[in-house]
Amino acid sequence: MASQMVPNKARTHQPCAACKMLRRRCDSNCILAPYFPNDEIEKFASVHRVFGASNVIKMIQMVEETKREDAVKALVYEATARLRDPVYGSAGATFHLYKMVQELKLQLELIQNQAVELQEQRNQLLEVLMNFHLQNPVSPMSEPMFDSADFSVDDGALAYDPVNFPLECDWIL
Repeated sequence: MASQMVPNKARTHQPCAACKMLRRRCDSNCILAPYFPNDEIEKFASVHRVFGASNVIKMIQMVEETKREDAVKALVYEATARLRDPVYGSAGATFHLYKMVQELKLQLELIQNQAVELQEQRNQLLEVLMNFHLQNPVSPMSEPMFDSADFSVDDGALAYDPVNFPLECDWIL
């Protein structure tokens, strides 16, 4: 009868990641349990490594209860950034992003200037073409070769004498 195990009803509560890592008993009043669930031990590990468990508890207690979740998210973000960049932390990431934005703004300005220049070149080319067309209207029917008697229009078809067809046709491309 002693070999029979009776399930312990007090064991239904899983310890939070903080209590698991600190190897202490996690009770229902644990202030860290709502923010560091059992399966997110790496989040608490980074926060603990940077700030220390007692400081994290103090910081969470200082914040009003409705804003604690956001505070913990900020602590996790800052701890992760601080582990990645021990000198600048999240400020380094912010500076890097700011620098990228400035470079992208500069690139955008250069591309916009190129677009304006290309538009001006296009307009100049169109103006040159329009002026050329106005000064030199191309009308093949006004060429002197069409004035000769070699061309005639019969039944809607254009006929010409192939023997006397002029070879100097500079209007044909």
